[in-house]
This record gives sequence, structure tokens and C-alpha cells, in this order.
Amino acid sequence: MASKKRLIVGLGNPGVEYEQTRHNVGFWVIDALSERAKIAMKPDRGPAEAGCGRFRGRPVCLLKPLSYMNLSGAPVRQHMTRVGATPQDVLVIVDDINLAPGTIRLRQKGSAGGHNGVQHIIDILNTDNFPRLRIGIGNNFGRGKQADYVLSPFDDDELAPIEDAVQRARDAATTFVCEGIVTAMNRFNKK
Repeated sequence: MASKKRLIVGLGNPGVEYEQTRHNVGFWVIDALSERAKIAMKPDRGPAEAGCGRFRGRPVCLLKPLSYMNLSGAPVRQHMTRVGATPQDVLVIVDDINLAPGTIRLRQKGSAGGHNGVQHIIDILNTDNFPRLRIGIGNNFGRGKQADYVLSPFDDDELAPIEDAVQRARDAATTFVCEGIVTAMNRFNKK
């Protein structure tokens, strides 16, 4: 029996001005996965950057939707169709203001938790039944300043825990591809 193809989606915003922002940690994980697995990311329809390859012999595609964070659903659906993935075969990687910087959490399914990019995917797929990996970026912002906060770069003292979280998220995504979401959750959802 052939292995199922998994789709790993990192959410972020396109453009140089957003590259180092908190909102783009999903893209950072895709870059780390691409580098480790030697999967070349290329411009693709959607709009997106995408690449396919293998993790430990298992087929996987990586995706960075370039439609801006809050419009991520259409490129995700398009690539799911192209690779034959069901919602349960897709892992969406996002930033989360409700987690401390550097914390990662995996879930099998659930609400958007206030994340507009995840909500758009839920709306377009008409289901919340897809795995996601959340990376904590903290919530050190004043009333009405959330957008400014997520679109700003990390402070120097946050970089080490975030860089560590990106590497753990890369490893968690690899575990999802090779061993499934339950094993990934059991291994990486530690305090």
C-alpha cells in the first residue's frame, strides 16, 4: 500500500517587509523543513510557494500561501486537491498570541482560536477537522495594538526561544508525516 501524501502548510505574509515578523513563524518552519529535507520551494499556482519530496521515505508537500495570512484558505484547498490530501492529511503551522514565546502545541482539530488565517481555512474547507501546530509568540501588546504586535519583529530576548521552537516545530511536522498526529502530539506537547 502506498504512503499517503501529507501537506504541510506554514502561514505568513509575503514580502520582504514581513519576513522577520511574528506572524511569519509558519513560513520559518517551512523553510527549516525545506532545508532539512532538501525540498526546493518554487513559485506555484495559488498564489503560493510549494515543493514536494520525501521525509524518511514518506511523500510530503510543503506550502507557503502567498495570498496574505487572512486569505490562506483558497491556496490550501487548491494544493490539497492537487496532491490528493484530505483535511486530516494537512498540518497548518501558525503563530499564536495565547502561548508564551517558544511554546509549541499540536491539535488534531478545533476552532481557529481567534486566528484569522486559520479561520479562513476553516471557512474555505468547511471543516475545522485538520491538524494544526501553533507556535507561541506571546501577547506583550496594549489594547488595540495586536495587529502592530504580530506584524513586528521579535525582540532580541525572544529570538533564542523562537528559533528553538522553529526547530522543534520542524521535528514535530516530520513526526506528523512519518508517524501521525497522535504520536506528534504525545511527543511534542510537553510543558
